[in-house]
Amino acid sequence: MIYDADIRYGRWHMRTLIDLPDTQIQALAALCERVRQPRAAVIREAIAEYLERRATKPAEAAYGLWGAEVMDGLAYQEKVRAEW
Repeated sequence: MIYDADIRYGRWHMRTLIDLPDTQIQALAALCERVRQPRAAVIREAIAEYLERRATKPAEAAYGLWGAEVMDGLAYQEKVRAEW
């Protein structure tokens, strides 16, 4: 089935259609009833949490960049500077 979700981010407003299997629709309805929130609010919260969880933090993105390198960081610095 196709359901309508009302999503707001800051001043932007977007309506979108999403396909959900019956099991998810039933689970979403039960959750909305339990937390006493409209479906759109629960979906917005779920998307915000998903995006936050999937966001790459700058420190995490840089961590391990030298993992595959055999060369020492100082040796690499000297090599690169020698090219100047």
